[in-house]
Amino acid sequence: MSAAASALNIPLEESSASPGVNPWLVALVVSMATFMEVLDTSIANVALPHIAGGLSASTNEATWVLTSYLVSNAIILPASGWLATVFGRKRFYMTCVALFAVSSFLCGIAPSLGMLVFFRILQGLGGGGLAPSEQAILADTFAPAKRGMAFALYGVAVVVAPAVGPTLGGWITDNSSWRWVFFINVPVGVLSLFLTHILVKDPAHVVRERKERMKNGIKADFIGFAMIALGLGSLQIVLDKGQELDWFSNLFILILSIVAAGSLIFGCLAEWFSADPVVELKLLKRRTLLIANFTMFMLGIVLFGSTVLLPLFVQELLGYTATLAGLVLTPGGFFVMLLMPLVGFLVSRVQARYLVAFGLTLSALALYHLTTLDLNADYKTLMWDRIFQTSGLAFLFVPINTAAYTEVPPEKNNNFSALLNLCRNLGGSVGISIAQAWVVRRRQFHQTVLSSHLTPYSSQFASASHQIAQRFHNTGASALHAAYRVIENQVQRQAGAMAYIDVFYVMAILCAITIPFAFLMKRNKPGGPAMAH
Repeated sequence: MSAAASALNIPLEESSASPGVNPWLVALVVSMATFMEVLDTSIANVALPHIAGGLSASTNEATWVLTSYLVSNAIILPASGWLATVFGRKRFYMTCVALFAVSSFLCGIAPSLGMLVFFRILQGLGGGGLAPSEQAILADTFAPAKRGMAFALYGVAVVVAPAVGPTLGGWITDNSSWRWVFFINVPVGVLSLFLTHILVKDPAHVVRERKERMKNGIKADFIGFAMIALGLGSLQIVLDKGQELDWFSNLFILILSIVAAGSLIFGCLAEWFSADPVVELKLLKRRTLLIANFTMFMLGIVLFGSTVLLPLFVQELLGYTATLAGLVLTPGGFFVMLLMPLVGFLVSRVQARYLVAFGLTLSALALYHLTTLDLNADYKTLMWDRIFQTSGLAFLFVPINTAAYTEVPPEKNNNFSALLNLCRNLGGSVGISIAQAWVVRRRQFHQTVLSSHLTPYSSQFASASHQIAQRFHNTGASALHAAYRVIENQVQRQAGAMAYIDVFYVMAILCAITIPFAFLMKRNKPGGPAMAH
């Protein structure tokens, strides 16, 4: 047994770290690739107008650059655990890194929008297989008592990347070319491949599992998985394009929604009863694993939903640039980096379910506090509000993972990682879609209510109109029309602010509703295995 493995009290043959390699180097290497993959879900957003202009496409057409990545990512995620087991975790992981890096380069040199979308599909396939493999590698590299700190390092990448993405993407497109949004992945991918080859190995149980599966040939319920893949792909398009196409009033969205529902129901039933499932849904029969996936889904809604909402709020209503809007998020990301080691330390001393409940409570309070925002909010206020919110998220990711993996048999780490990451990503897509759609609808509602008071019969409206008109040094009809436009603009801004407040309020409620579920997780000895009630 190597010194590193001995220090972690884990048999060398069952560790993912190569002999003589410090496990923390493995954690750093796999977290590096995760950071780039999660970064790519948000970094291209602010570059869309530049991409559209550079490739002679409309902004609406350019949004397929985002949708294509998310769809292919969603399709590969549930199968990644099975693929890692069948082909070998290290081999599958390195293949994903290579595909991600090569397709990133191809995205950077894409001559047309169609080619860019195709290369983004390949990039999503490569990126989708990274996170599940990386979490399984961490689970095998560290003993339960040490996993909290390891997942804390990994959590920094998952939570910080969406916050840094818009800022970095805005800075790159403002100071260089949108193509560098993709080129920056290439050197990181090459370095990750080199270090993974040296530092990582497949533990004995992964090798044994692969041999068992290959002994009688590859057997799997491909039909069930194909239906799940079709359902997830269709659902992702619905979530990403629903608001733009006016949801179910659009035939395309309606058909895809029916396909998504039918395919997912059939596929999940097929996988559940299959003797050789690709997606191990029966893992969810364990209460703690089911709650962990549900809570990770809610974390995805809050993390990605709020990460999209806050920049939109400051850009649309406060006139911030894309770069400055990103800077509202960035301090919160760095604050998470400071908190994660503390959370990793606490996981080894406090029951994970208590930390999850605390994180959800903190997130609910922070989101509720965001409902106090108004059109006079300054940068400092917005920055501290975001820091308050992300502090709650820091107490969720690590305890959820730590509690869950104490319940997962080592040979099922690959499969469970795939489920957990799928729930987080799906939650993110749902959160972004619901947030954007709700803002539009609540804005319309509030604008209608506020406008109903703007009538010639309202003495307050008449008085305000004349006071504003006098500022134009004219009391004629043209001045009154200018005053009406000023009031209309204020009504629209107020309606917009109220709409965002409504969505923050709903997200706060969702967090609060989730708190009791944390206590349904099994008790665990901090730093050790779970204990039944």
